[in-house]
Amino acid sequence: MRVYALVGPPGTGKSHKSTMLASDMGIDYIIDDGLLIGSNKVLAGTSAKAEQTKIASVKRALFFDEAHRREMIKAIKVNKVERVLVLGTSDKMVREIANKLDLDEIQRTIYIHDISEEEEIKKALFNRKNKGKHVIPVPTFEIKKDFSGYLLDPLYVFRKKGLNNYVSEGSKTIVRPTFSFLGNYTISNNALYQIANYAASTVQGYEGMTRFRIIKKEGGISIDMYITLNYQYSIFDTLKEIQITTKKTLERLTALHLHSLDITVRHIIIDNEIYP
Repeated sequence: MRVYALVGPPGTGKSHKSTMLASDMGIDYIIDDGLLIGSNKVLAGTSAKAEQTKIASVKRALFFDEAHRREMIKAIKVNKVERVLVLGTSDKMVREIANKLDLDEIQRTIYIHDISEEEEIKKALFNRKNKGKHVIPVPTFEIKKDFSGYLLDPLYVFRKKGLNNYVSEGSKTIVRPTFSFLGNYTISNNALYQIANYAASTVQGYEGMTRFRIIKKEGGISIDMYITLNYQYSIFDTLKEIQITTKKTLERLTALHLHSLDITVRHIIIDNEIYP
Protein backbone atom coordinates (compact mmCIF):
# COMPACT_ATOMS: atom_id res chain seq x y z
CA MET A 1 0.00 0.00 0.00
CA ARG A 2 1.22 3.48 -0.89
CA VAL A 3 0.03 6.09 1.62
CA TYR A 4 0.14 9.82 0.98
CA ALA A 5 -0.95 12.75 3.15
CA LEU A 6 -2.36 16.21 2.50
CA VAL A 7 -1.76 18.53 5.45
CA GLY A 8 -2.96 22.04 6.16
CA PRO A 9 -4.59 24.15 8.89
CA PRO A 10 -8.39 23.94 9.28
CA GLY A 11 -10.35 25.81 6.61
CA THR A 12 -7.53 26.17 4.09
CA GLY A 13 -9.24 24.12 1.36
CA LYS A 14 -7.82 20.61 1.79
CA SER A 15 -11.08 18.79 1.03
CA HIS A 16 -11.69 21.01 -1.99
CA LYS A 17 -8.24 20.27 -3.42
CA SER A 18 -8.08 16.60 -2.45
CA THR A 19 -9.87 15.07 -5.45
CA MET A 20 -7.81 17.03 -7.98
CA LEU A 21 -4.59 16.13 -6.16
CA ALA A 22 -5.60 12.46 -5.97
CA SER A 23 -6.44 12.43 -9.68
CA ASP A 24 -3.08 13.98 -10.60
CA MET A 25 -1.19 11.45 -8.47
CA GLY A 26 -3.17 8.40 -9.55
CA ILE A 27 -4.65 7.89 -6.08
CA ASP A 28 -8.02 6.14 -6.04
CA TYR A 29 -9.03 6.58 -2.38
CA ILE A 30 -9.24 9.46 0.10
CA ILE A 31 -9.65 9.42 3.88
CA ASP A 32 -11.16 12.72 4.99
CA ASP A 33 -12.95 13.64 8.23
CA GLY A 34 -13.96 10.10 9.10
CA LEU A 35 -14.92 8.96 5.59
CA LEU A 36 -13.37 6.55 3.11
CA ILE A 37 -14.07 7.96 -0.35
CA GLY A 38 -13.50 6.22 -3.68
CA SER A 39 -14.86 6.83 -7.19
CA ASN A 40 -16.75 9.89 -5.93
CA LYS A 41 -18.67 7.73 -3.42
CA VAL A 42 -18.68 7.29 0.34
CA LEU A 43 -17.50 3.70 0.85
CA ALA A 44 -17.42 3.67 4.64
CA GLY A 45 -17.39 5.80 7.76
CA THR A 46 -19.35 8.68 9.23
CA SER A 47 -18.47 12.29 8.53
CA ALA A 48 -17.01 14.29 11.40
CA LYS A 49 -18.95 17.25 10.03
CA ALA A 50 -22.19 15.58 11.08
CA GLU A 51 -21.24 15.75 14.76
CA GLN A 52 -22.94 18.20 17.10
CA THR A 53 -19.81 19.64 18.73
CA LYS A 54 -16.28 20.52 17.67
CA ILE A 55 -14.76 18.06 20.16
CA ALA A 56 -16.95 15.21 18.90
CA SER A 57 -15.96 16.17 15.35
CA VAL A 58 -12.25 15.86 16.15
CA LYS A 59 -12.77 12.49 17.86
CA ARG A 60 -14.72 11.23 14.84
CA ALA A 61 -11.99 12.36 12.43
CA LEU A 62 -9.36 10.56 14.55
CA PHE A 63 -11.40 7.34 14.81
CA PHE A 64 -11.74 7.28 18.59
CA ASP A 65 -14.92 5.21 18.20
CA GLU A 66 -13.93 1.54 17.95
CA ALA A 67 -16.89 0.50 15.78
CA HIS A 68 -16.13 3.35 13.35
CA ARG A 69 -12.45 2.35 13.24
CA ARG A 70 -13.25 -1.32 12.55
CA GLU A 71 -15.71 -0.36 9.80
CA MET A 72 -13.02 1.66 8.04
CA ILE A 73 -10.36 -1.06 8.36
CA LYS A 74 -12.75 -3.64 6.93
CA ALA A 75 -13.69 -1.36 4.00
CA ILE A 76 -10.04 -0.69 3.22
CA LYS A 77 -9.42 -4.45 3.01
CA VAL A 78 -12.61 -5.22 1.06
CA ASN A 79 -11.85 -2.51 -1.51
CA LYS A 80 -8.20 -3.65 -1.74
CA VAL A 81 -6.94 -0.10 -1.31
CA GLU A 82 -3.47 0.24 -2.81
CA ARG A 83 -3.04 4.02 -2.96
CA VAL A 84 -4.72 6.34 -0.46
CA LEU A 85 -4.56 10.04 0.42
CA VAL A 86 -5.06 10.90 4.10
CA LEU A 87 -6.17 14.44 4.98
CA GLY A 88 -5.29 16.13 8.27
CA THR A 89 -4.47 19.41 9.96
CA SER A 90 -0.96 18.36 11.03
CA ASP A 91 1.73 15.76 10.45
CA LYS A 92 0.87 14.27 13.83
CA MET A 93 -2.81 13.94 12.91
CA VAL A 94 -2.24 12.10 9.61
CA ARG A 95 0.25 9.76 11.28
CA GLU A 96 -2.27 9.01 14.02
CA ILE A 97 -5.01 8.28 11.45
CA ALA A 98 -2.68 5.98 9.49
CA ASN A 99 -1.77 4.16 12.70
CA LYS A 100 -5.39 3.82 13.85
CA LEU A 101 -6.44 2.33 10.50
CA ASP A 102 -3.47 -0.03 10.20
CA LEU A 103 -2.18 1.72 7.08
CA ASP A 104 1.41 1.47 5.92
CA GLU A 105 3.84 4.27 6.70
CA ILE A 106 3.15 7.59 4.98
CA GLN A 107 5.53 7.84 2.03
CA ARG A 108 4.97 11.43 1.03
CA THR A 109 3.30 14.45 2.61
CA ILE A 110 1.95 17.31 0.51
CA TYR A 111 1.18 20.62 2.21
CA ILE A 112 -1.74 22.80 1.18
CA HIS A 113 0.59 25.75 0.51
CA ASP A 114 2.39 23.61 -2.07
CA ILE A 115 -0.71 23.17 -4.23
CA SER A 116 -2.83 26.29 -3.53
CA GLU A 117 -2.24 29.95 -4.22
CA GLU A 118 -2.31 32.33 -1.25
CA GLU A 119 -5.46 33.94 -2.64
CA GLU A 120 -7.22 30.55 -2.75
CA ILE A 121 -6.28 29.83 0.84
CA LYS A 122 -7.45 33.27 2.00
CA LYS A 123 -10.80 32.76 0.26
CA ALA A 124 -11.21 29.32 1.84
CA LEU A 125 -10.38 30.71 5.29
CA PHE A 126 -12.87 33.56 4.81
CA ASN A 127 -15.66 31.12 3.91
CA ARG A 128 -14.86 28.99 6.95
CA LYS A 129 -14.58 31.88 9.41
CA ASN A 130 -17.41 34.09 8.19
CA LYS A 131 -19.85 31.62 6.64
CA GLY A 132 -19.10 28.41 8.52
CA LYS A 133 -18.75 26.52 5.24
CA HIS A 134 -17.03 23.12 5.01
CA VAL A 135 -16.44 21.05 1.86
CA ILE A 136 -17.01 17.29 1.62
CA PRO A 137 -15.41 15.80 -1.53
CA VAL A 138 -18.44 13.79 -2.71
CA PRO A 139 -21.65 14.74 -4.55
CA THR A 140 -24.57 15.97 -2.43
CA PHE A 141 -26.77 12.90 -3.11
CA GLU A 142 -24.07 10.69 -1.56
CA ILE A 143 -24.40 12.24 1.90
CA LYS A 144 -27.81 13.93 2.04
CA LYS A 145 -29.44 11.28 4.22
CA ASP A 146 -26.64 11.70 6.78
CA PHE A 147 -26.98 15.48 6.84
CA SER A 148 -30.75 15.90 7.02
CA GLY A 149 -31.58 19.42 8.16
CA TYR A 150 -28.13 20.82 7.37
CA LEU A 151 -27.52 23.52 4.80
CA LEU A 152 -26.22 21.65 1.75
CA ASP A 153 -25.07 23.13 -1.53
CA PRO A 154 -23.56 21.29 -4.49
CA LEU A 155 -20.20 22.57 -5.71
CA TYR A 156 -19.38 21.82 -9.34
CA VAL A 157 -15.67 21.80 -10.09
CA PHE A 158 -14.08 22.41 -13.48
CA ARG A 159 -10.41 22.46 -14.34
CA LYS A 160 -8.86 24.45 -17.15
CA LYS A 161 -7.06 22.40 -19.79
CA GLY A 162 -5.69 24.37 -22.66
CA LEU A 163 -6.53 27.95 -23.59
CA ASN A 164 -10.32 27.80 -23.63
CA ASN A 165 -11.03 24.23 -22.62
CA TYR A 166 -12.48 23.18 -19.25
CA VAL A 167 -13.12 19.64 -18.07
CA SER A 168 -15.37 18.58 -15.22
CA GLU A 169 -13.72 17.34 -12.02
CA GLY A 170 -17.08 16.14 -10.67
CA SER A 171 -19.06 17.68 -7.84
CA LYS A 172 -18.55 18.18 -4.11
CA THR A 173 -20.78 19.33 -1.29
CA ILE A 174 -20.69 22.46 0.84
CA VAL A 175 -22.15 21.92 4.31
CA ARG A 176 -22.51 24.17 7.33
CA PRO A 177 -22.19 21.86 10.37
CA THR A 178 -24.13 22.46 13.56
CA PHE A 179 -20.88 22.97 15.49
CA SER A 180 -20.25 26.05 13.33
CA PHE A 181 -20.25 29.22 15.42
CA LEU A 182 -23.13 30.41 13.21
CA GLY A 183 -25.29 27.79 14.92
CA ASN A 184 -28.04 25.62 13.48
CA TYR A 185 -31.67 26.18 12.64
CA THR A 186 -35.04 24.58 13.30
CA ILE A 187 -38.14 24.34 11.12
CA SER A 188 -41.60 24.29 12.66
CA ASN A 189 -44.20 21.74 11.57
CA ASN A 190 -46.43 24.61 10.50
CA ALA A 191 -43.72 25.96 8.20
CA LEU A 192 -43.35 22.51 6.61
CA TYR A 193 -47.12 22.33 6.16
CA GLN A 194 -47.20 25.73 4.46
CA ILE A 195 -44.36 24.78 2.10
CA ALA A 196 -46.05 21.48 1.21
CA ASN A 197 -49.44 23.14 0.71
CA TYR A 198 -47.91 25.83 -1.50
CA ALA A 199 -46.01 23.28 -3.62
CA ALA A 200 -49.11 21.10 -4.07
CA SER A 201 -51.24 24.13 -4.99
CA THR A 202 -49.10 24.71 -8.09
CA VAL A 203 -50.51 21.47 -9.55
CA GLN A 204 -53.81 21.66 -11.42
CA GLY A 205 -56.47 19.54 -9.76
CA TYR A 206 -55.29 20.09 -6.18
CA GLU A 207 -58.06 21.59 -4.06
CA GLY A 208 -56.65 21.55 -0.54
CA MET A 209 -55.21 19.56 2.36
CA THR A 210 -57.16 18.15 5.30
CA ARG A 211 -54.30 16.46 7.17
CA PHE A 212 -50.55 16.88 7.36
CA ARG A 213 -48.57 14.53 9.62
CA ILE A 214 -44.79 14.41 10.12
CA ILE A 215 -43.06 11.23 11.30
CA LYS A 216 -39.50 11.77 12.50
CA LYS A 217 -37.09 9.02 11.49
CA GLU A 218 -33.36 8.43 11.69
CA GLY A 219 -31.67 10.71 9.20
CA GLY A 220 -34.85 12.49 8.10
CA ILE A 221 -38.63 12.52 8.11
CA SER A 222 -41.66 10.92 6.45
CA ILE A 223 -44.88 12.78 5.68
CA ASP A 224 -48.52 11.72 5.37
CA MET A 225 -50.89 14.04 3.51
CA TYR A 226 -54.68 13.82 3.11
CA ILE A 227 -55.86 15.93 0.21
CA THR A 228 -58.86 16.92 -1.89
CA LEU A 229 -58.74 16.61 -5.69
CA ASN A 230 -60.87 17.87 -8.55
CA TYR A 231 -62.35 14.98 -10.53
CA GLN A 232 -62.02 17.05 -13.68
CA TYR A 233 -58.35 16.04 -13.81
CA SER A 234 -56.74 12.61 -13.97
CA ILE A 235 -56.51 11.38 -10.37
CA PHE A 236 -53.40 9.24 -10.92
CA ASP A 237 -51.47 11.86 -12.92
CA THR A 238 -52.38 14.62 -10.48
CA LEU A 239 -51.32 12.56 -7.46
CA LYS A 240 -48.00 11.68 -9.06
CA GLU A 241 -47.25 15.30 -9.95
CA ILE A 242 -48.21 16.54 -6.47
CA GLN A 243 -45.92 13.97 -4.85
CA ILE A 244 -42.93 14.80 -7.05
CA THR A 245 -43.39 18.59 -6.82
CA THR A 246 -43.96 18.62 -3.06
CA LYS A 247 -41.00 16.35 -2.31
CA LYS A 248 -38.61 18.39 -4.46
CA THR A 249 -39.79 21.68 -2.97
CA LEU A 250 -39.54 20.49 0.64
CA GLU A 251 -36.05 19.07 0.19
CA ARG A 252 -34.83 22.12 -1.71
CA LEU A 253 -36.12 24.69 0.77
CA THR A 254 -35.44 22.86 4.04
CA ALA A 255 -32.45 20.55 3.33
CA LEU A 256 -34.37 17.78 5.12
CA HIS A 257 -34.05 14.24 3.81
CA LEU A 258 -37.53 12.96 2.98
CA HIS A 259 -37.74 9.18 3.38
CA SER A 260 -41.29 9.02 1.99
CA LEU A 261 -44.25 11.21 1.08
CA ASP A 262 -47.53 9.29 1.27
CA ILE A 263 -50.63 10.99 -0.15
CA THR A 264 -54.20 9.84 0.39
CA VAL A 265 -57.17 11.32 -1.50
CA ARG A 266 -59.91 11.75 1.11
CA HIS A 267 -62.28 13.96 -0.86
CA ILE A 268 -63.20 14.47 -4.51
CA ILE A 269 -64.84 17.53 -6.01
CA ILE A 270 -67.34 16.82 -8.79
CA ASP A 271 -69.31 19.73 -10.25
CA ASN A 272 -68.47 21.90 -7.22
CA GLU A 273 -69.77 19.24 -4.81
CA ILE A 274 -67.42 17.58 -2.30
CA TYR A 275 -67.66 13.81 -1.94
CA PRO A 276 -65.82 11.74 0.74
